[in-house]
Amino acid sequence: MEYEAPPSPPSPADLHPVRVVVEDDLHRSRLTVFFRLLLAIPHFIWFVLWSVFAFLISIVNWFITLIRGRSVESLHDFFSAYVRYATHLYAYLCLAANPYPGFTGKRGYPIDVELPPLEPQSRWKTAFRLILALPALILTNVLVGTPGGGGGGRTSGSEGVEQGDWGGGAYTTFGVIFGVAFLAWFVCLVRGRMPSGFRDLVAYALRYNAQTLAYLLFVTDRYPNSDPGEPPAVPPPASPAVRVSVTDDLRRSRLTVFFRLLLFLPHLVWFLLWSIALVVAVIVAWFATLIVGRLPDALHRFIAAYVRYAAHLSAFLFIIANPFPGFTGAPGIYPIDVEIDPPERQSRWKTLFRLFLAIPAIIVSSALSGAIFIAGVFGWFVSLALGRMPQGLRNLGAFEIRYSSQLYAYLYLLTDRYPYSGPWEFARREPEPLGTEPEAAAA
Repeated sequence: MEYEAPPSPPSPADLHPVRVVVEDDLHRSRLTVFFRLLLAIPHFIWFVLWSVFAFLISIVNWFITLIRGRSVESLHDFFSAYVRYATHLYAYLCLAANPYPGFTGKRGYPIDVELPPLEPQSRWKTAFRLILALPALILTNVLVGTPGGGGGGRTSGSEGVEQGDWGGGAYTTFGVIFGVAFLAWFVCLVRGRMPSGFRDLVAYALRYNAQTLAYLLFVTDRYPNSDPGEPPAVPPPASPAVRVSVTDDLRRSRLTVFFRLLLFLPHLVWFLLWSIALVVAVIVAWFATLIVGRLPDALHRFIAAYVRYAAHLSAFLFIIANPFPGFTGAPGIYPIDVEIDPPERQSRWKTLFRLFLAIPAIIVSSALSGAIFIAGVFGWFVSLALGRMPQGLRNLGAFEIRYSSQLYAYLYLLTDRYPYSGPWEFARREPEPLGTEPEAAAA
């Protein structure tokens, strides 16, 4: 299998002025990982003090920016340093970087933030900044949360579609990155290395958090961009058996968007009936794979169709795609589609303990479910107003659908390749220099 070509790099004018730069080598000190929370105690105290002072000064800065149409150099530098420091601290706490961070927000950390110079800002955006920032703050809470566990809310997501839990949800008090950090702590202690997928997922969440802080504190008036394509994530070390294909053109029918939940009801009934049959199929598949070392073709086709159908249904429900989906889960018929490799040999040991091995991926998927729920809610309002889904929200939803599809393909024995948490599909990379060998570029 060959990877699809990544999206072409955007022009400089399209780039968000707040960017996260990743220069981390993935190596971790087991000693500092083990005592990470204790080592961070001085930073906790300093961060609280700095945050209180920044809040008070931001009120003054709001009046200045509203009157002058721009902040002043000293306050711009102050808030820029605060945004960088917050990013460094979160990166250290969540194991996205290894060195002990400084206390001043100085440039040069492995997970660093590039911020724009002082520039004019719209007075209208400044006057209503707090109200305008509310959607970004809600998504930030899902992705990042707070170290102390505050500000959480109940969210529901696509695993409700795929598991039949229509009224349930997951509490995302600590945000996606702290769920990832909890799992990464054990991995780093054992291997002395951070998984690249975990690091890249945390880097994406920290980039969005930095953009939200910069917007809220008048460092820039560019709205945060939820597209998981920045910073560029690295591809998985092995070819994934389950991939997402996005051919959606972002256009939405206001009529079908408005009645989306009503249109969804026939699929809900069909999905619940199919889920009952799936339980029986997965039990048979587990014994068959354990005995012969591979999933029989008939069971593979049935379960693969179910996983694709669940992905189509999630995309429709959360406005990630526009057309009314079919009822068969056929491949290649929907704008947000899931490509699944044919049956392959599987490890009997992985098959035997599949449910227990899947628990870390279930935790990550549960945390990410809040993101697609928020994307669907905000996308509903935007699509009604503009007849168009924001690309960032669409891509964020497609990323969650890909990860959850990989999880269920692993859990339902379609493959024994583990889900990959890095949003590598949407990464925008600069083209390789002329004369670069493909093999060297992929190494």
